[in-house]
Amino acid sequence: MSSANASGDLSSEMKVDAFRCLFPLRFHERHLLQSTHPDARKLRKARDTTLALGVVAFADGSALAKIGCTTMLAAIKMEVMTPTTESPDEGCIAIDFDMHPICSPLVRPGKPANTSPVISKQLSDTILSSGMIYFKELSLVSGKSAWMAYLDVYCLDVDGALFDTALLAPVAAFSHLQILVVSLNDDGRVIVVSEEDGGKLKCEPVNKGKRKLKLSSVPFSLTCILHKNYMLADLTAEEESIMETLVTVVLDSSFQLVSLYKPGGLVLAYTSAILLQDCIALTQQSVKELQKVLNEAISEMEGD
Repeated sequence: MSSANASGDLSSEMKVDAFRCLFPLRFHERHLLQSTHPDARKLRKARDTTLALGVVAFADGSALAKIGCTTMLAAIKMEVMTPTTESPDEGCIAIDFDMHPICSPLVRPGKPANTSPVISKQLSDTILSSGMIYFKELSLVSGKSAWMAYLDVYCLDVDGALFDTALLAPVAAFSHLQILVVSLNDDGRVIVVSEEDGGKLKCEPVNKGKRKLKLSSVPFSLTCILHKNYMLADLTAEEESIMETLVTVVLDSSFQLVSLYKPGGLVLAYTSAILLQDCIALTQQSVKELQKVLNEAISEMEGD
């Protein structure tokens, strides 16, 4: 009897899988009628988010971020540069985003992913427009030297929420960043001071010790899909591939709107515009949760 039940269950599962492959939109719309994702989450419920700081030993700041199965590694390396004549009292950042073939079967070896330059530009636009970094803090000697922060973001695994995770990782990495001690040598050039050299300096250090970079208006994002009269939050890659109107809302830590991305899809109708307002409200709740996850990761790192 149990063998017959097992056989029946297997047959039923095979039918469900076949239906899901042949008619993916219909399969997902059946779940919409039950107000759930196929993974049993409520439509507006985000997946679990985890953060780990200081994961790259030789980076000045680093973090590993996961939303669901989507995983991003962000690492920051600081170097001394000559500031521009237009901004003699400011440092700057350079951002690079990379998707390796290991992250998705859609990314082929030797061929850059189509989404890489799009995500890279979104990251640059978001970080710069949010005002998260006060670039004057990166200045060392006015008109002569300043910090250049090289931020590299590596996508290790993709299952939806690509930009949300790609933004969370560098936000966490900048929260972990330690700015190094530097001094002026006899030629007036800036040199990085190691811990061993701290007591042997002829000249006073430009900054007295390693310090955190002060951040403000920290941006967080939530990606939703507006489908008919439904709004779904934190989509998997499968859900994103079959539903059209995708919207990413970026808010800062004060819940001010930083940006809103809507790549392609349908023109928003009146009902979708109402759902968009719901999406912004839901993003506010998501910001609170992400701030909590980030604060817990910082506390755990400082405790260690």
